[in-house]
Amino acid sequence: MAVEEGVADDYTQDGTVDLKGNPVRRSKRGGWKACSFIIVYEVLERMTFCGISSTLVIYLTTRLHQNIVNASNHVTNWVGVVWMTPVLGAYVADAYLGRFWTFLITSVVYLLGMSLLTMAVSLPMQKPPLFAQPTAGHCDKPSTLHLALYFGALYIVAIGIGGTKPNISTIGADQFDDFHPKEKNQKISFFNWWMFGIFFGAFFANIILVYIQDNIGWTLGYGLPTAGLAIATAIFVAGIPFYRHKVPAGSPFTRMAKVIVAAINNRKLPLPREAKELYEWDLEQYTKKKKFRMEPTPTLSFLNKASIRTGSTHPWRLSTVTEVEETKQMIRMIPILIATFVPSITLAQVNTLFIKQGTTLDRKVGNFSIPPASLIAFVNISLLVSVILYDRIFVKIMRKFTKNPRGITLLQRMGTGIVIHALIMFVSCLVERRRLAAAIEHGVVESGDQVPLSIFILLPQFILMGIANVFMEVSKVEFFYNQAPESMKSLGTSYSSTSIGVGNFLSSVLLKSVSDISSRHGGKGWIINNLNTSHLDYYYAFFAILSCLNFIFFIVVSKYYVYKAELSNSIELLTESNNPY
Repeated sequence: MAVEEGVADDYTQDGTVDLKGNPVRRSKRGGWKACSFIIVYEVLERMTFCGISSTLVIYLTTRLHQNIVNASNHVTNWVGVVWMTPVLGAYVADAYLGRFWTFLITSVVYLLGMSLLTMAVSLPMQKPPLFAQPTAGHCDKPSTLHLALYFGALYIVAIGIGGTKPNISTIGADQFDDFHPKEKNQKISFFNWWMFGIFFGAFFANIILVYIQDNIGWTLGYGLPTAGLAIATAIFVAGIPFYRHKVPAGSPFTRMAKVIVAAINNRKLPLPREAKELYEWDLEQYTKKKKFRMEPTPTLSFLNKASIRTGSTHPWRLSTVTEVEETKQMIRMIPILIATFVPSITLAQVNTLFIKQGTTLDRKVGNFSIPPASLIAFVNISLLVSVILYDRIFVKIMRKFTKNPRGITLLQRMGTGIVIHALIMFVSCLVERRRLAAAIEHGVVESGDQVPLSIFILLPQFILMGIANVFMEVSKVEFFYNQAPESMKSLGTSYSSTSIGVGNFLSSVLLKSVSDISSRHGGKGWIINNLNTSHLDYYYAFFAILSCLNFIFFIVVSKYYVYKAELSNSIELLTESNNPY
């Protein structure tokens, strides 16, 4: 009997199953063993993505002969689509296919897009002539076929990422049981190391792949990340025997719509004085179905009317308290989501204007010429060092003062990231003013020639961006995953990618608007092809002010944010483990 009880205790308590729908044992599946395959996948996948995105503005200006504003907007629009499509991928996963099958199918689409992209830069008849200086004069335009193949492949890649991105991180988080104290603590650490893996892959791309593209050729520079993605997919498949899986819970949008419709139908009915009078299942039913029951909260009280007992059991007329709270939770996160848009706009400058600044500076180190996009590697280095210091030192120190297992709350961590983003734009403004002063001093303003300053003058803004990502990007992923209802984890995780997507779209709008407005009435404009006559310092100062205003907005919305309430022992379990790692 003792053996049977021991076996029973080994089964996960969060409802995870194998691919056949059978309950799983934690000693056989999940945990760090399963996550090792997933993190290695993410390292290689991020190498693939950054191998394309980091140099996209360079390819568009030097090979497709676009001006800096159009090229930057093409980059941010594409990155915006890349980070918005995860909403659709999350919906399909949560409602129909599940995270695993959605991920696997879209991995094939992703690989197809990368293969076509490599073909677009490789076929001799598709290669437009090299044109390194768009301000130099007339040059031949690329063929329509080449543009169609290249941009078509780019957006096929975006669709593939849309299905893989929101599901691979949730698959990783699903490997830890919230009802097990050690595993729940490991999930906290998982998101730090998940981001570590992302930026380790990005670091490799920005050091090796960018150099290959800049000095050897685009064919090899695109072919290697395509091969890396194929290997990554094979590694993920190899880990199938070790994964735990969550069963799809149905369309989250439909469930939320039912709550809203029921609340509207019951809008004229008074709410009962006692919350226990509202419609809800017994706790035993949730325990039996391996689901979380959520407690009623006073915020957005109008939606509570969806749980008023009227005698009808029709799902569009009556919702459980938990269903109401799930809907509330997705709505409550929206103001926090909006507050992350401005940091995402700042982040979008790394792959566009920051890199183009680098093309105007002295890139020589001895006989070696540094590719401008390689500066992004310093974002990765900064993040890799910072995430280790944060996870192993900062968290342990702060726990002693705050008694919080995370060291500081997720919202405090995000707020710190917002402050650092404001600092980044202030520093970027000062650096750009120094670059423009040097251009005037050496008489290279009108000619647009290289400014005799080392490219390393840009390092502060890149290093600070890595530190900012440790606070903002890591906590953003964890916050939206953690605070999303259990049955809507993929959709919740897609909030973090939506933030980046919207930020990139807003960056496109702002860049175009500022360029047009500043060039009216005979003005040269703040951002033109010749950066030596531009005023990026004004543009960056504008973002610094915007970031400060956004921080005030974040303080207000975070003050009134209500954390998700669960009627389970998972939170208590979090504080029971003395050895979280």
